[in-house]
Amino acid sequence: MEPWVRFSAQSQARERLLRAAQYGCALAGAALRRNGASAEAVTRVRQLEAHLSLGRKLLRLGGSADALEAAKRAIHLSDAVLRFCLTLGHLNRAVYLACDNVLWAAKAGLAPSVDQEKWSQRSFRYYLFALIVNLSRDAYEIRVLMEREAGGGRAKGSEAGRQQRRHAEPGLQQLGLRLQLELRLLLRVLRSNPPLLLDVLKNACDLFIPLDKLGLYRSSPAFVGLCGLASSVLSILTILHPWLKLKP
Repeated sequence: MEPWVRFSAQSQARERLLRAAQYGCALAGAALRRNGASAEAVTRVRQLEAHLSLGRKLLRLGGSADALEAAKRAIHLSDAVLRFCLTLGHLNRAVYLACDNVLWAAKAGLAPSVDQEKWSQRSFRYYLFALIVNLSRDAYEIRVLMEREAGGGRAKGSEAGRQQRRHAEPGLQQLGLRLQLELRLLLRVLRSNPPLLLDVLKNACDLFIPLDKLGLYRSSPAFVGLCGLASSVLSILTILHPWLKLKP
């Protein structure tokens, strides 16, 4: 399994570049159709997008082993919530990539009897599960950091907070003030933690892709292409600058 993990690590950057190019083609194809381009031009862009997708599947052949190794490491985390979210997320990613490998074999002609539509839906279903778990982990990290930030600033701002509550009117105005303070705290936490901010943005962008493919929330091809391109660029940033990658 170790050789596959090393192969996956070496090919990750190339796979991210191909992913950015693939969704860039999807975005370009949608723009060409909207502007009334010739059918030949649209067909060429779609063919290039399909070739890039197939190349990505080839580079992801070692991904399942990498995800299983990550799950084995995550199961030893001391924080119960992080242990659950990370382990479940990596396992779902491993199954998603295994389904993706079957799809690659079918598209490459190695397994012509495989029902590609069925395996594609199965793949996107596990991809969606993994993203939901990842976003749950992000929400937990944000909640912990907000509580820590609020606890650190409570002593300094306790007097000011008492005066604000004393002068605040009951009802909707007090609720609005509380929501405003929570929003400021959230923005401060995200601004001071770029890895967490990037992970939230990347997972949120990726979420629209399986939702659209599974028919749960239909989006335009241009929007899906934009989301895929944006999340790919964010992933490339975490590879170029490892300190931007969210750590367990």
